[in-house]
Amino acid sequence: MTWNIRTGGRDRGGPDRLDQVVQVVDEQAPDVLALQELRGFDRDGLMATVAGRLGMTPHLARSCFGQPVAVLVRPPYRVVDAGAVRRPFHHAAARVVVATSAGPFTVLGTHLYPYSGGRRRMEADWLVAAARRHQGPLTLITGDLNSLDPTVDHTARLAGMPALYRRRHLRRSGGDVDTRAIARLLAAGFVDLWPAGNVDLPEAAGHTVPTRLGGAEFAGMRLDYLLATSALAERVRNCRVIRGGTADTASDHYPLLTELDLS
Repeated sequence: MTWNIRTGGRDRGGPDRLDQVVQVVDEQAPDVLALQELRGFDRDGLMATVAGRLGMTPHLARSCFGQPVAVLVRPPYRVVDAGAVRRPFHHAAARVVVATSAGPFTVLGTHLYPYSGGRRRMEADWLVAAARRHQGPLTLITGDLNSLDPTVDHTARLAGMPALYRRRHLRRSGGDVDTRAIARLLAAGFVDLWPAGNVDLPEAAGHTVPTRLGGAEFAGMRLDYLLATSALAERVRNCRVIRGGTADTASDHYPLLTELDLS
């Protein structure tokens, strides 16, 4: 499961949502969890405290410019390698390799640059390079990629957004919709699991923002992704956005979850 929990699950001058975040994760009980926007999780033992409540082992990647990200793994699954992707991501990227019956399962959990499509494309290239350096047939790139699907027409949706946020998704030269980050990942052979597993559902069913908590900058879009190598995509049972109940107000993003057969 991947989830942007918005500013560490705590709003300045607003409610503390961490209990809601923990509740949603407990309800879904993922074996591997990628979290983004972990503001404050690199201080005062907060990452260890939240991971302990979830019954999971955390692997945090600190950020120089933005907010940390993490990949958490539930016992008895065993982590055989872990670390940060050593590139100057605006936020960060964590790499975790989990031992499974099907072989090593590599997860790259990240949060791409929100303000510029050109920078997102560069960060996507770094992810592809990291996946190739640690090449394995069962690899997943996941997180809040702040990027739009190149197979969908986003013109009408972007027209309804405030100009400040619309510019984040437009090319500087000519104003075309910027989908280069996801296009680079697809061109590298990764499979976008939500549309691949939900061909009979409307595109809007895959939107991960906004929620009832807010997100005025969003106009109903899919910014959170699970992108798998072809060998891993063959093991997908389903892929779904977690909506309803506490997930409606725990963050401005909905979680995205897939079930994989790694037996």
